[in-house]
Amino acid sequence: MPVFLAEQLRNVGTKVFLAAGAPLDDAEWVSRLLVKANLVGHDSHGVIRVIQYVKAIQRGDINPDARTEIVKESRASALVNGNWGFGQVAARRAMEIAIRKAKENTCGTVCAYNCYHVGRLADYSLMAAESDMVGVVMANSVKNVAAYGGLDRVLSTGPLSYAFPTGGEAPFFLDIATSVVAEGKVRNTLHKGGKLPEGCIIDKNGNPSTNPADLYDGGALLPLGGDLFGYKGFGIGLVVEVLGGVLSNSGLTLMPGKKGNGLFFQAVDIESFMPVDEFKQQVTTLIQKVKSSRLRPGFTEILMPGEPEFRTEKERLKSGISVPDRTWEEIKTTAAALGLNVDSLI
Repeated sequence: MPVFLAEQLRNVGTKVFLAAGAPLDDAEWVSRLLVKANLVGHDSHGVIRVIQYVKAIQRGDINPDARTEIVKESRASALVNGNWGFGQVAARRAMEIAIRKAKENTCGTVCAYNCYHVGRLADYSLMAAESDMVGVVMANSVKNVAAYGGLDRVLSTGPLSYAFPTGGEAPFFLDIATSVVAEGKVRNTLHKGGKLPEGCIIDKNGNPSTNPADLYDGGALLPLGGDLFGYKGFGIGLVVEVLGGVLSNSGLTLMPGKKGNGLFFQAVDIESFMPVDEFKQQVTTLIQKVKSSRLRPGFTEILMPGEPEFRTEKERLKSGISVPDRTWEEIKTTAAALGLNVDSLI
C-alpha cells in the first residue's frame, strides 16, 4: 500500500473537490476532516470517501456549492437546512450555532436535515469540548442494520458522539455506531480484500458471515451487542433514529428514497453548573482512577475513549498514512476524470 503524509492527502482531496465544483473553503474543510479520520485510525471515514463524494456530486446527490440556512430558530435552538451540500459543511455550521446558543442560554440544541454524509461525529462534538462545553451529536442515515432478531434492514448505523473538556493532553470523547461495526469499516475491509470478525453482519438469508461482500448483496449489519446483547444496541439505535431522524425533520431511515444524514447537535455550557477548571479536574481524576484499575489477565493497559485515536494520530503524523492500493487507484481514476493528475499533486 502507498504511504502519504497528511498534507499530501489534504492537497489531493482539496484539489479534487475544487475540480468537482466546491468553493475553496468547503473543499479544504471536507478534505481536512477526511484526512483527520485517516490520521486517527478510522480509515473507513477517510480519503476512501473522496470517491463516494465525487460520484454523489455527479449524480446530483451533493450540490458542492450549496449554502446552509436556518429555517426555524428560538433562543436556545435552531433547525438547519443543509440544502444537500457537503454534510461536513452543514454539520460545522450547526454545531457553531449550538455553541453560540449555549454560551447565551446554557444549552444549545440544533437539528439539521438535507445533509449528505457528515463523516466522523467526533469532529463536531469536539468542537464543543474545545469551547469548554459538553458536546453531543447523533445521526441517522440509510438503512443497513437489522432489528434485534430480525432479518431485514430497518435502521441505520445510528452513530452518536459525546465529548468533554479535560485537563489532560488527550481529548475524552466517545464516537460509536449503534451497530456492531460501521458500514464504512465493512467497505474498507472489502477494499483490502480481508474478512470481518464473526458477529458483525448477516447475509441475505440471515446467516452469520465474515465476507464483507455479503453486506452489499442483500445482507445487514447487526446491532451493537450482536446476537447475545444486540437488544441494547437496537434500543439505542432507535433513540438516535428519533432524535436524528424524526426531530431533525430528516425523516425515518425506513422512508423510501431516504438518503444523507439527519442530525442532532447539542452543546452544554459547563460554566452554568460549575467552574470549568473544577470540571476538568474531576474528569481528569476520573480518567486517572479508572486507568489505574487492576488489570485482568491478558490486558496490559486500560484505554479511555479517544485515547487510541490520539495515539494513532501522533504516530501517523510521523510515519504517514497507508492507503489501500484499490482505494488509491480509484482516487486517481476519479481525479483523472476531472482533469487532474494526482501524481503531480503529491
